[in-house]
This record gives sequence, structure tokens and C-alpha cells, in this order.
Amino acid sequence: MSPSTDTGYRVGIDVGGTFTDVICVTPSGEVVLDKTPTVPQDQSIGVMNGLSQLAERFGLSIADFCSQTDIVVHGTTTADNTMIEMNGANTGLLVTKGHRDEIEMRRVHKEQIWDPSYPAPTPIARRRARIAIAQRMDHNGVVLLPLDEEAVRAGVQRLRLLGVESIAIMFLFSFVNPAHELRAAEIVREEYPDISHISLSHEVMARGPEFERVSTTLVNAYVAPRIATYVDRLQNTLRESGYAGQLLIMSSSGGVMPPEYVARRAVTLLASGPTGGVMGATLAATRAGVNDFIAVDMGGTSYDLALVRGGRPEIKTDWNWRYRYYIGLPMVDVQSVGAGGGSIARVRQGALLVGPESAGSAPGPACYRRGGENPTVTDADLVLGYLPATGFAGGRMTLDVDAARTAIERDVAIPLGIDVIEAAWGIERIVNTSMANATRRVLASHGADPRILSLIAYGGNGAVHAWAIARDLGIDRILIPKAAPAFSALGVLVADYVVDLVRSYIVPLSQVDVVHMRTLIGEIVEEARKEMQPAGLADDATSIDLYAQMCYPGQNFDMSVPLPEGADLDGETLLELAERFHTQHEAERGFSFRNQQPLMRGVRLVARSETPKPDHFAEPGTVTDAAAALKGHRDAYFGVEFVSTPIYDGPQLGAGVTITGPALIEEPFTVIVVPPGSTATLDSTGNYVLMLSESRDT
Repeated sequence: MSPSTDTGYRVGIDVGGTFTDVICVTPSGEVVLDKTPTVPQDQSIGVMNGLSQLAERFGLSIADFCSQTDIVVHGTTTADNTMIEMNGANTGLLVTKGHRDEIEMRRVHKEQIWDPSYPAPTPIARRRARIAIAQRMDHNGVVLLPLDEEAVRAGVQRLRLLGVESIAIMFLFSFVNPAHELRAAEIVREEYPDISHISLSHEVMARGPEFERVSTTLVNAYVAPRIATYVDRLQNTLRESGYAGQLLIMSSSGGVMPPEYVARRAVTLLASGPTGGVMGATLAATRAGVNDFIAVDMGGTSYDLALVRGGRPEIKTDWNWRYRYYIGLPMVDVQSVGAGGGSIARVRQGALLVGPESAGSAPGPACYRRGGENPTVTDADLVLGYLPATGFAGGRMTLDVDAARTAIERDVAIPLGIDVIEAAWGIERIVNTSMANATRRVLASHGADPRILSLIAYGGNGAVHAWAIARDLGIDRILIPKAAPAFSALGVLVADYVVDLVRSYIVPLSQVDVVHMRTLIGEIVEEARKEMQPAGLADDATSIDLYAQMCYPGQNFDMSVPLPEGADLDGETLLELAERFHTQHEAERGFSFRNQQPLMRGVRLVARSETPKPDHFAEPGTVTDAAAALKGHRDAYFGVEFVSTPIYDGPQLGAGVTITGPALIEEPFTVIVVPPGSTATLDSTGNYVLMLSESRDT
């Protein structure tokens, strides 16, 4: 399939903890978004509900809509939920003898360095399910000790008796010579034909060292069966509904690929949805002429953030820890905290706490009237006047102000001895501060100053809280896309086909074997082409960028330094490469040691094939005089007292209109809060640009 041949509907889907967002680009180029509650026990139900809602809006049956749809792109939280709940497959491990407990050592990494009693993570493979196998290869792939096939057979039988459903195989230097892992996999299938999944470390992470590889492979084996079940169920449901196109899935490296790709690397789906949001934000901000910004996504359950500089999101290729396990694959650096509209507020030992627990979509905040009784951030937003009681969520919901006030009064105001408004404002301030502090931590790790960055906010709650987060960080400019409520869904839809591969080669730069480097580059290019084939992409439609992974001796984190010479590199190239590294290190990390010889850590390839992009992200209105779109007034609280605040009908507003705060701009699935003394201008690319006043008082 070639992306350029699409003539029907194109659909992006993002499954969040509270809502499933769907966005559709019609054959005429119109962008339509919708939301439906997520169904945690079976996310495919929420996905199909969202597609049914889209079909209804177009006056089509679900069968007609699916038959006229060319592409469905999906960002899923299945892998993340599996790791959060630790309810993945019963997993076993075949590993080189002497490395059975490598996963327990964790390179002596402890998340809580001041707490020596902090417990180890829940083991993915129990010790009894980790089988040591005699075999050995050297770093050149030369067999030193043949594979003990009888030990493999005995080990598989033991794993079968233990009820293992998925098996990870990690042998030393298999990424140089995979023969032993491939043979072990054959034996597993002979001895245990009903095994659900086999993860081979040389396929999951084709580089060293061994701890990083065994951790990544175990996580892959742990989440793969559940992901395969979900994807198969979703594909079958789509087929039964008349969809004949291809299902593409968002990966953590910032691209989309078909299920055949993620079947072997299910671990690449971690942070799939949030990554889609970052990619969409990057496209929207770049079109608006903004290249350096912080992308923040505040949904119902979490607050996700990422730093983008030079129009490219930060991608970490090393030291990626997710859910207490190491993932040795390139990942868009998205960090998350438990702060969303559904975050529950409570008083504990005289202190007001907000999150990380969430009410989700079921039972949801108290104001949803779905059985939820705990006060949440959404309840506080409603009590403070930011959200409308009627016409919420595209007109499908009516919010109960009295239920929100009752919950806040009972659980927060009375225990603290304050009134309901003070309690609601306290909830607001705490959640905003939590998000601002999380942003500071991420920026500090990259040496970035928030005062010279813009903020692009999306998600259902991003537009409501962006002004407060930005003021806390000292940011004056905020971009809020009109499609912000479903922006992660839009992000997965506009993301390119991407294959991101890394090969290990650790050596001082002066000792680099140029011939070996050329061989590595040839191998990695060939693998990328094979990975692109299931998507039906021709070589001439794919761009390939090569990088050298480099660092200073003693550093734990390497950098991707452009290697445009590719397979034509020579000795002179290595000298230029060293200079590039020093310059890039100084630019990104604030210092360089030009008298030190860099260390080569490996070769990285990013293959990319572009997908079609809509001309705009939302249908603009025609009204350029703000007064003509005025709907009325509502009292809103901005920290001192309630202020009678104008309410504007967002869908009516056209490009160029400027609104002065205080103001509330109501879009179908969110509200843009414009604080006093600030302005909001709708630009030609579909972004509300908020310019905050200089005052930092909150």
C-alpha cells in the first residue's frame, strides 16, 4: 500500500485511561474529532464505539464507513497497562549459563537511592522459570561452546510444567551470531508447540550489553501475548465491520508500522499514545513557526510531557527505564505523572493530596453522575467555573455542579476547615504545581530554560490548565490546537512510517575499524528495508538517516551524532565526526572536552517514509469579530474572587480573531481558559496562541 493512493477516510485512534479519542480526515480534507469512554476490560469496544460515532456523524452505517476507510492508525496503552498492573503472560527465560540472575542485578540501579530497603520490582520471570543453558560465543560470533540442546529441551519441559505461556531467549553475543538463539527457538516449538510467544533477544534488541538486552527481551515476552490478543481481536472486528485496509500501530520511536513489525517487538508499543501526541504537536508547532517548545498532554488520567528542540522531539537511545524495567530501544522521551482530570483529591494527615489515583471513566468524577463519589480535578474545574454544566463532551454530557460541590466539601473542605471554593482552588493549585514541577525536572535533565520555550498544550484538560502551568514556569506563549482534545489521535494519524535501529560497536574513536563500520551500516540498512516491506513502501519513498552513537569515556548516556557519509566513511570522516560530537555536546549539554577522545558506542539508523498530512487540523469558523461569537457569561475563579467571564463559541471563530481575557472559549470537547490580562489569537494554522500577561500572581 502506498500512502499517496488514499482517497477515502483516514482514521486515527488513541486509547487513553479515561476516553478513547478518534479523529478522521475525510476525503475532502475535513478534520472531524470525537470521544467515547474507554472500556478498560476490552479497549477494542471503545475503539469500535468511536468509529460508530464517526459513522453516525457522516450519516453512514458502520459497515459503509469502514468499507470507505483507507487507513486506521492506532495508539494503544495495552503495553503500558500490562506493565502498570503487572498482569502480563507467565514468562520464562532461557539464558546463557552464568547469567541466570543478570536481571536481578540491574546494574545496581535503584530508583530510591536513599532507601536501601526499597523493594525490588515484581519479577517478570521467577527464578525457577529462568533456565541456564550451556553455550558460548565470543564477541566476534565465533562459537566457543556449542549449544547444549538437551539442556534446552529439559528446560522447555520444565517451563511447560510451570505453566509458562511466553519464553524469552537471551544468549551472549547473539546479536553478532544468532545461530544458538534460532536453534533454541526451533527446539522450543518442537517441545512446546502450544507456546503463545517466543522473544529472541537478537530480534528485540540487536546490541549489548547483556543486562539491557535481557531486561528488554523479558518485557517484550511479558507484554507480547496480551498485545497480540488485543490487536488480533481489533483486526478481526474491523474486518467483520467491512474494513479491508491496513491497521498501523504507533511505536515509541515516533513512527507507525503494521502489526507484523510489532509482533516481534511488542515492547516498542510502550508509551504509544503519548508518543503520537508529541508527533502531532511537533507538526502543529512547526507549521506555526515554533521549533523549540514543551509538549504537554493532560488527559483524564495522566499528564505527559516532552521537550522538542529544533523541530525534533528528544529521543533517548539509552537508559530508558519504564515501569522499573530497562528498555534498550530508542524512545521518544515522554515522561508521565499521575495528574489528570480524573485525579482524585483527598486529605491525609492534614495535607491535601491530588492523584496519582484516578477515577477514570468508570465511575469517573462525581460530577459525571456515573457512580463516582470522590472529588477530582474535573469537579474542581466545574466548581470554579471553567467547565460548562451543559453541553459538555460535545453535548453528550451534563455535569452535576451540586454533586461536585458535595464531594469537595465532604472530602476536602470540611477536613481542612475551609470553604468549598478554597478547597477547589487548593485542588487546582496542587495539580498545576505537580505538573509544573514534573516539567521542570524534565527540562533540567536536558539543560533547557523554560522561559525561552513555548508551551503547546493538548488533551481534554490541557487547554483548561495550560495558563497556570505556563505562569508557574515563566512561559509567556502557549499554543492550543483547535483539535487539542483528540490530538494524540491526530498525532498517530500524521506520524510517518519509521524504523529506528541501533547496532552496538564499543571502541575508542581512534580504534574504529572503518571496514567493520561499513559492514554494520550495510547490515542495518538492509534490515530497515526488510522491516519497511510489510508496509508496502518502495525504497525510493524512504529516507534513511545514519548516526554514530557517541559519548565521552565514563558517561552513561550517548548522543546520536549525524553520520551523513554513511558507508563512504573513512579516516578523515572520523576526525570530522569527533568535531561534530564535541560541538553537539556543547550545544545540547552545555559543555565539551575537546582534549578527550570520544567513545564510539554504536551505529543508529532512522528510516522514514512520509504519510499524507491534512492541510489544517480543524475546520475554522468565519467570525473574525469576537463579539459576534459571544455566547454569554459565567462566573470563573482566578485566585482572588469570581469574575464574570465572557464565553465564546469556539467553532464560530475564524483565523485572526483576538480575544482578551478573562475569557472562556468553548470548543466541543474542551475549554480554552484565557486568564485576566492575557490574549488569545486564532492563527491561520488552527492554533489558539495565548500570550500571558507579565504578572505571575496566581
